[in-house]
Amino acid sequence: METLVVDHPLVAHKLTTLRNVHTDSPTFRRLTDELVTLLAYEATRDVRVADVTVDTPLTPMTGVQLTRPTPLVVPILRAGLGMLDGMTRLLPTAEIGFLGMARDEQTLQPATYADRLPQDLSGRQCYVLDPMLATGGTLAAALKLLVDRGADHITAICLLAAPEGLNAVEKKLTETLQADHGATLRVVTAAVDERLDENGFIVPGLGDAGDRLYGCS
Repeated sequence: METLVVDHPLVAHKLTTLRNVHTDSPTFRRLTDELVTLLAYEATRDVRVADVTVDTPLTPMTGVQLTRPTPLVVPILRAGLGMLDGMTRLLPTAEIGFLGMARDEQTLQPATYADRLPQDLSGRQCYVLDPMLATGGTLAAALKLLVDRGADHITAICLLAAPEGLNAVEKKLTETLQADHGATLRVVTAAVDERLDENGFIVPGLGDAGDRLYGCS
């Protein structure tokens, strides 16, 4: 699994404002939208294209266009919804699937409560939207589900990640996926922070992304 930290002054500037406890929800939503578009620019560097010939006002030329099947964008509910507009602004022809996951209070494992994804994802590039990669359980479960359905190129876009979460995702996927699954897995994030606290929050972090996006718990 590859991790890409986007090192850009605009990314750092917007992330700093998101971290500020005094940033209100409307500003938080707007900056999240803008930050995701910047992250998506880097995350889609490997998007699949094919040559196409077009006529310019002067002469025919060969350029590129996105191949089919089109990429699939998958926000993880609920906080991932706050990243959707920023992603589709850059990739408007993508299809959108929704995945709702929550921790089961008895087993403490991620459980899927909403699944609006194609059953067959063979040959699909998928972009998973999840603001905070903290403990890594939810994201690992989401990535495994996509690979099990045939996706062969998956990029998770996160505002922030914790080292423990990145390690946990890689460990869980190594344990649960077949060695010959052939899928490319990558995490694109604005920063990898110091650590998780005893409650599983990223430090220094920015708090609960869902609560800050929508103003309620």
